[in-house]
Amino acid sequence: MQMYSRRRFLGAIGRPAVAVAAMAILNPETMKAALSTVAQRKGKPEDIAADESFWYPIQQAYTVDRSLVNLNNGGVSPSPAVVQDAMKRHLDYSHTAPVYTMWRILEPQREGVRKRLARAFGCHPEEVALTRNASEGLEICQLGFDLKAGDEILTTNQDYPRMITTFQQRERREGVILKQFSIPVPAEKPQEIVDLFEQHITARTKVILMCHMINLTGQILPVKEVVAMARRRGIPVIVDGAHALAHFDFSLQDLDCDYYATSLHKWLCAPHGTGLLYVRRDKIAALWPMMAAPDTMDDDIRKYEEIGTHPAANYLAVADALTFHQGIGAANKEARMRYLRDRWARRLIEHDRVTLHTSLKPPFACGLATVQIEGIDPEALADYLWQKHRIIVTPIKHPEFEGIRVTPNVYTTLEEIDRFTDQMEMIIKKGLPS
Repeated sequence: MQMYSRRRFLGAIGRPAVAVAAMAILNPETMKAALSTVAQRKGKPEDIAADESFWYPIQQAYTVDRSLVNLNNGGVSPSPAVVQDAMKRHLDYSHTAPVYTMWRILEPQREGVRKRLARAFGCHPEEVALTRNASEGLEICQLGFDLKAGDEILTTNQDYPRMITTFQQRERREGVILKQFSIPVPAEKPQEIVDLFEQHITARTKVILMCHMINLTGQILPVKEVVAMARRRGIPVIVDGAHALAHFDFSLQDLDCDYYATSLHKWLCAPHGTGLLYVRRDKIAALWPMMAAPDTMDDDIRKYEEIGTHPAANYLAVADALTFHQGIGAANKEARMRYLRDRWARRLIEHDRVTLHTSLKPPFACGLATVQIEGIDPEALADYLWQKHRIIVTPIKHPEFEGIRVTPNVYTTLEEIDRFTDQMEMIIKKGLPS
């Protein structure tokens, strides 16, 4: 495992208590004992969210660099040490004799991971494909429907750029038509979103793409209601769940959708390059895989995993990430994410020049939020925060709004949140240094 040396670690942190906790990472038994206190904690998620004694051992389970403040976990999150260890263990074993150890021993163990993910998501294992990321899962769906020239695809103008690019390529290649429309920012009236989708449907609409949580603002959309409306019209809905799974507490029952793709290396903190694709069993046969599979696999979810030689270690370590997530508790994690968001957001919106493009109401957003300071360019702001204060945020520039996206995670400390907020308030008052 790649670790700081003791001297480097203490020099970077300068806090004996944190250094002692870091040593616990080196000792699995000590770490197990620390995390067992988390499992024993009872109470309402809202109370647990503010209990630093609960979150302290979770924070120390990560090997992150505490000399900087990483508030871009929405891009990709670090994995806790236990997940890193599992992946390295499987990878080391793979290299002893790959054609045997990786293909014959480790690869079949993916089925156990498939079953656990299906149980957590609330579906059948034969409806879960293990992919490399949300983009791959979504493109399987986007490219898997038979469409002809003139057929229309409907989505908003806030969907992920790669997914828009995918449909734009189908436009150029096949003559299909991509239609996009605006939605409110933030959106706090679910029926308004459903109505907007319905208003833009025409007789030529064949597919709808929608986000579960929008990557630009953290907006949570009413998936179940849009799916129900579209289903009555015979229109399939592809749901982009890249930022939703393991970010806030939900299951498939809450969505009732037929197609859903997510990344596991974001909020589940699984190994980088892991994702999940859900396709309802009676829809599998009609949805083409992105890479060819034999006709004997037409109704097999595994046809979407036919990508050639690939590592087994990444996928097997997903199980350890899931165990870690379940140890925290999905409801506790959701509450903590909102607690961290509110700690900085509620301070900043007290200033007249600040606009929050994310709702603070629980049904409509969680830990991902985007904030704008009037008169400050988001890219210049993000660059300044990094260059001068080693704080990582994401600049957002959309034709209808802009700002910086802030995405902490369970390992983020209150002190790190406050460092960010302090600098933002200084910029609000004095502007960016020239």
